[in-house]
Amino acid sequence: MPPPSLVDLLRHIAREEPLTATVRAFRGLTREHLGQLLAEAADTLAQGLPVSAPSEPVLESAAVPSPTVESAAPIAPGSGLNRVRVYSDGAARGNPGPAGAGAVLMDTQGAVIARLGKFLGHQTNNHAEYMGLLLGLQHARTLGAREVEVYADSELLIRQLDGRYQVKSATLKPLFQEAQKLLKTFSKVKLAHVPRAQNAEADEMSNRAIDERL
Repeated sequence: MPPPSLVDLLRHIAREEPLTATVRAFRGLTREHLGQLLAEAADTLAQGLPVSAPSEPVLESAAVPSPTVESAAPIAPGSGLNRVRVYSDGAARGNPGPAGAGAVLMDTQGAVIARLGKFLGHQTNNHAEYMGLLLGLQHARTLGAREVEVYADSELLIRQLDGRYQVKSATLKPLFQEAQKLLKTFSKVKLAHVPRAQNAEADEMSNRAIDERL
């Protein structure tokens, strides 16, 4: 079997590799944008053209930071998934203190699509909970999901989103409004409060975000 070409290697890396360290090293760079850059470089090499410097990535919303994304399944952005499960969580050590947001996306069969984490600096636990949700919803939209199921162990978060609790905190209101805006982009939404034990993977990502400064 002949060795793979550079073009084949770049295309494989763009599809399959999480590229966590590279995304972490360049501020504002997302996994999706990096994959796109690698795919474009492969296409350019295949055509025998010189590879140009990458353009600056554009973040879609100032309220949603660029997370570290570890893809667990070869699903490309805009692939048109029908339904995605978003497990989200947030952690703050000290409340307020060093905080991290985490989310894990799964398909309807329970297979992990992506794990996301983002270090938030010095924040409250409730702020981190909302940021975990925003990371998950933004990534679900990037993948082209039409329906979303949200699972979180924060009763406050879920009950504010379903209208049973008011949002009185001035610092949480912008995050709540951003979450509402993202939820409205899906044709069908399910919100569910779950025990912490059922949200262990998202909890792990939020704590990893703090430990590893993702």
